[in-house]
Amino acid sequence: MPVRVFLTGAGPGDPELLTLKAWRVISAADVILHDSLVDPRIIALARKDAHCIDVGKRCGLHSATQSDINKLLVEYAQAGNIVVRLKGGDPMIFGRATEELQALQAHNIPYEVIPGITAATAAAASLGISLTQRKIARSVHFLTGHGAEDGLPAHDWVALTRAGGTLVIYMGRETVAGLAAHFIEAGMPPDMPAVAIENASLANEHVTHGTIGSLPRDVHDRGGKGPTLILVGEALENRKALKATIREAVLF
Repeated sequence: MPVRVFLTGAGPGDPELLTLKAWRVISAADVILHDSLVDPRIIALARKDAHCIDVGKRCGLHSATQSDINKLLVEYAQAGNIVVRLKGGDPMIFGRATEELQALQAHNIPYEVIPGITAATAAAASLGISLTQRKIARSVHFLTGHGAEDGLPAHDWVALTRAGGTLVIYMGRETVAGLAAHFIEAGMPPDMPAVAIENASLANEHVTHGTIGSLPRDVHDRGGKGPTLILVGEALENRKALKATIREAVLF
């Protein structure tokens, strides 16, 4: 049976970071069910007669419930449409992809997953910081800062602190104060380097450098509204050395 549904990653925002395959299915789709945060320039790649539906969730304001989205995917596919479920970043990272795939499987609807660039790698590229560095950060941990009940998830804070490496917290702007408190209580030094990056990869990207102790206040004072990623770890300290090296190279 031909594939009817494509769970597609729209990447972190910049349309130029779309994969060629994502661009191809977006421009060929009959129906696009997209997240609210997908850049309008990406949605504009759709055919003029394509049916584009915003089913996104943002800051607790739900445009559609997950069960509604599942139902739409099944109904449009069963009607013979080519359907693109367009998700920000990568659909398999904090994108509720499993629930949608299970709904399609239950109705024997063929699907394909098209990966996208996730916000963590886009942020690392923008910052000029490798998330993994020899002798400094041998692992990367992706966490969510926003639980199903709109609160801070119950992570194993002690284990994460002891693991070292680089911590990347998605959807962490609203819960950054709680995150910092838990990490410090678990033994993380308050001066551990930390960065908040809002709207990674876009022209209105904003970066806040600090420490796990200072970042909650800085993010609050910033008052941003865009999707914000929190990065924590010793690897982020090298940003200062990198900037100094670049400045010296320019001077000489």
